[in-house]
Amino acid sequence: MTAEFIPVYLALLLGLSFFLKVLWISICKKTDLQLPEGNMGWPLVGETLAFLKPHESNSIGNFLEEHCSRYGKVFKSHLFGTPTIVSCDLELNIFILQNEERLFQSSYPKPVHDVLGKLSMMLVSGEVHKKLRSIAVSFINVSKSRPEFLHYVEKLSVSLIESWKEKKQILFFREAKEFTFYLMLKILLNMEPEDPLAVKFFEDFLTFMKGFVSLPLYIPGTAYAKAVKARTRISSTLKEVIKERKKIGARHANGDFLDEILMKECLNDEERVSILLDLLLAGYETTSGLMALVVYFLAQAPFALLQLKEEHQAIRVRKKDGEALNWEDYKQMEFTSYVISEALRCGNLVKFVHRKALKDVKFKDYLIPAGWQVLPIFTAPHLDPNLHHNPFEFNPWRWADPSTSKKVTSFGGGLRLCPGTELGKLETAYFLHHFVLNFGWKTKEEDYPMSCPYMEFKRGLELEIGLIEKKKS
Repeated sequence: MTAEFIPVYLALLLGLSFFLKVLWISICKKTDLQLPEGNMGWPLVGETLAFLKPHESNSIGNFLEEHCSRYGKVFKSHLFGTPTIVSCDLELNIFILQNEERLFQSSYPKPVHDVLGKLSMMLVSGEVHKKLRSIAVSFINVSKSRPEFLHYVEKLSVSLIESWKEKKQILFFREAKEFTFYLMLKILLNMEPEDPLAVKFFEDFLTFMKGFVSLPLYIPGTAYAKAVKARTRISSTLKEVIKERKKIGARHANGDFLDEILMKECLNDEERVSILLDLLLAGYETTSGLMALVVYFLAQAPFALLQLKEEHQAIRVRKKDGEALNWEDYKQMEFTSYVISEALRCGNLVKFVHRKALKDVKFKDYLIPAGWQVLPIFTAPHLDPNLHHNPFEFNPWRWADPSTSKKVTSFGGGLRLCPGTELGKLETAYFLHHFVLNFGWKTKEEDYPMSCPYMEFKRGLELEIGLIEKKKS
């Protein structure tokens, strides 16, 4: 009897799907007069799966290429369960970032809230965000030029490179993650890499990050579910560290970030845990990604590597044997800053951010309806041939033109500009100093393009590209 009704059930299901599709189209068309062109896809699902399809970080992917070609740099879609305006336009992206809290507000999907926590700086808005961010920025700005901090960055850089002596092959990204994570632990909690608790932290963070970028399905055994549990463990451990530090008291202060926030009476322990977790996450994941990108692009740019190496040799010549780097040395690393900025432009650590329109927003000929999600895509302007000559070419010399920085938003902008931007660049520069002076790359002489901006190439000099090999003494 049931089998006889299967065709009826299927017909009803198809009819309902068709009705919902027609209804969806009719609703969308009510505001189509001023909305950007685009495709809303099917109800609920929209175009999310196509948007999230993996692609190389030095490209914008098929989805954006096809939509920009068909609808223009600003188009409508339905992503992450909500109507969305997608912007691949530099001018609109900057407008969105600069109007945070006035016209737009941070608005991430629920799974992101569940894994990051409700007090994450990436998620909170208004006075709470202002309070947490100001504390983080203040500490970072003071810490980055302190001699003891600079000394520790250099010490860890040398230690990392020394540890490669007996290794035939290096998993660089993993090594970079350990380097940046243990560096942040020292800055924030005065914890050394040998501390058993530091190792536990690191393993939990690996689990956390693996799930953070996975499909957000909270099913036992999935990467996302493991990430949520890992965050709970990390939070619990941080609470214990805070509890123990309070017992010790101010008389035995270490001068680290934890001491700083314990003196802030405006913070409760939940906020302290959240800000510590935010800085650990940002300092660990973003900076390690930057280091990996720099090494990756330098391996394909022998002239850039050569000039980078000569800059650091010049710094070393001015110093005594074994003398540590200092803040003035860092400020002299001009070409190094070009290399880092270009790696960020080409590699695109942050593809986009989530925002929501707080009211109807008119921008040029576009209407962005109140309540709609807005996704400014940072990758698109970075790789736009109308903004950058040969945008897919790794060319650090383009940064000698001050206007280049106005066309790149690697770390966002406005009120939510990444607070650790300069800290990550400094750590990468210090690492590069010892890296390029102790390791190199090898390629054929005919691979050197004579049209390269750096014309003082010395023929016969061999650079090592590919697997990192220790120089033979």
